[in-house]
Amino acid sequence: MDLEKVKYYIVNWLSNYIESSKTNGFVIGISGGIDSAVTSTLAAQTGKPLLCLEMPIHQDENQAIRAKEHIAWLKENFRNVSSIENDLTSVFDNFSEAVSHSENKELNFLSLANTRARLRMTTLYHYAQINGFLVLGTGNKVEDFGVGFYTKYGDGGVDVSPIADLVKTEVFALGKELNVVESIQNAAPTDGLWGDERTDEDQIGASYPELEWAMKITEKANIDFTSFTAREQEVFQIYTRLNTINQHKMEPIPVCEIPEELR
Repeated sequence: MDLEKVKYYIVNWLSNYIESSKTNGFVIGISGGIDSAVTSTLAAQTGKPLLCLEMPIHQDENQAIRAKEHIAWLKENFRNVSSIENDLTSVFDNFSEAVSHSENKELNFLSLANTRARLRMTTLYHYAQINGFLVLGTGNKVEDFGVGFYTKYGDGGVDVSPIADLVKTEVFALGKELNVVESIQNAAPTDGLWGDERTDEDQIGASYPELEWAMKITEKANIDFTSFTAREQEVFQIYTRLNTINQHKMEPIPVCEIPEELR
């Protein structure tokens, strides 16, 4: 991959899109991870206003530190970047107390983790609407189209997805090309929804390079399963299971179309 050309291609794509959409700039949530760091840096290079939001909810300290470090770096290098911190912890706590809970503690925990992402999406669209901005998506190809590793109407609720055709290893490579702060380049990927340091690999059961391998395998017409090692078989099963159960995120919303003879 020609990283320099890819960088300029995405920057030009964003610039052209914002011009055609007649909007004023971009807003993005900064998590302290590589995806939001790369996306925000590319958006900053358009020269258009870029609003970076910190939205901690019982956030792990290391993630918060990396987010602040990245925003400070952006502001030092790009005059069009501004930032706001909205601590949503009390909003999340109030919501959690207001809703009823299942007897299944695991389901409660997962639902509330996704609630964090949806509260952040709501906050991003608040600032997008009052400023005439577009909400930037930060999902990569494996997350968005492979295993569906995102929250429906949470971090999946965006206006544009600049890096969704790049796999995670390509995002890391682009981050290095963009000189993203080293603490983010060296950090293990995490969705930041649990208030601790659990990584994406901890949750999924496979690393991003492994998932990228599985994604490429599924694109082949004939798959030779007999050539797989034991670990490759395990990874392929993880990938295909997640790809199957998360199709509802990746496919368009089903519409019940009424036959003409019933109208």
